Amino acid sequence: MEWIDTHCHLDEESFTQDCAGTIQRAVDAGVKTMLAVGITLDSSRRVVELAQKHDSVYAIVGLHPNYVSAANPGDWEQIIELMRAPKVVGIGETGLDKYWDYAPIEVQTEYFHRHIELSRQLDLPFVVHCREAEAETLAVLKKQAETGPLRGVMHSFCGSAETATACLSMGMHLSFAGMLTFKKNDLLRQLSTTLPLDRLLVETDSPYLAPTPFRGKRNEPAHVRLTAACLAKSRGVSKEEVAAATTRNACELFRLPARS
Repeated sequence: MEWIDTHCHLDEESFTQDCAGTIQRAVDAGVKTMLAVGITLDSSRRVVELAQKHDSVYAIVGLHPNYVSAANPGDWEQIIELMRAPKVVGIGETGLDKYWDYAPIEVQTEYFHRHIELSRQLDLPFVVHCREAEAETLAVLKKQAETGPLRGVMHSFCGSAETATACLSMGMHLSFAGMLTFKKNDLLRQLSTTLPLDRLLVETDSPYLAPTPFRGKRNEPAHVRLTAACLAKSRGVSKEEVAAATTRNACELFRLPARS
């Protein structure tokens, strides 16, 4: 079986000492491709460097909503330049976050629109972070969808059925992370069984959100198979079916090359 971790933060400090080993463990576990996601200009530069260094790593670059207020003049223009670098396959992560009080929602919203508009210009998918801001996130997506279907993914999805339906209707994909495996999340697992398999992805968001039985420990891309196994069990299908579908979906959305 082959897996793709569609969202990880391999440039985080917790991977500094063993990033190469972490990547190799993932490859050994069948995770043939990892999408490393930037959250600031410096972080985006680091994930581009990782993608250049490791065959199995690709980069997604952008400014996370929590950090848009800290962006310096010229940072956005440099992000745009990074998006043209080899092995950059997506834009983000962008979106809205009302849980942390790091950036005014108005500034987050402005940058959210910027990322989506740039994704259209460059024909790259965008990655959405949404935390305690479903209504506001949907409002931005619906506004952007007025000009055509959206090519993007709701990362680490844990929203409502209504939000899932709305996102799918606009052309979005939904990605599940380790939270799908948490004991308390019966409703999320139930929701996952109602969604079209051809629009689903799996991710780790590592080093965060480690799935059961590693909850509370550092997450890493090798663990994406545990979330995928939970998705397969919930849907009553084989892990092989989920692996094939989510890998195919990721390759199509991010236009990843086939790997042997």
